Amino acid sequence: MNKIKLTLVALTLIIGKAVATELVYTPINPSFGGNPLNGSLLMGKAQAQNKHKEHLEERTYAEKFQESLERAYINKMVREITDLAFGEDVDDSVFNQDSVFVSGDYEIQILTSNTDSITVQITHLLNGEVTVIEVPKFG
Repeated sequence: MNKIKLTLVALTLIIGKAVATELVYTPINPSFGGNPLNGSLLMGKAQAQNKHKEHLEERTYAEKFQESLERAYINKMVREITDLAFGEDVDDSVFNQDSVFVSGDYEIQILTSNTDSITVQITHLLNGEVTVIEVPKFG
């Protein structure tokens, strides 16, 4: 009887060891070490659940051209103000008189009445908010 019990206990231990394995976690998301082939599947699921859609506003060629011209003009003004502020050679004819530039909802005034600084006043035309920037002259 003891031999049978001992044999049953031994068989149970051997069979139990053969069936039991270590649990290993394998991530699904490729960002955390998962299979890279899961990426498109997970992205598809995420996009299907996304309730926030991007609203693309189509601009006409004329609007794009106008924005490009305004950007170029503002860049030129900034360059000239910077050159004038640091005393570098610049055509002062642009700043001999106060100048006004209107771009969209904003009006930009360059005021050069003070010899020590250049004042740039930006006015939001819709709500009347005014921002004043004073650039000191170093030259």
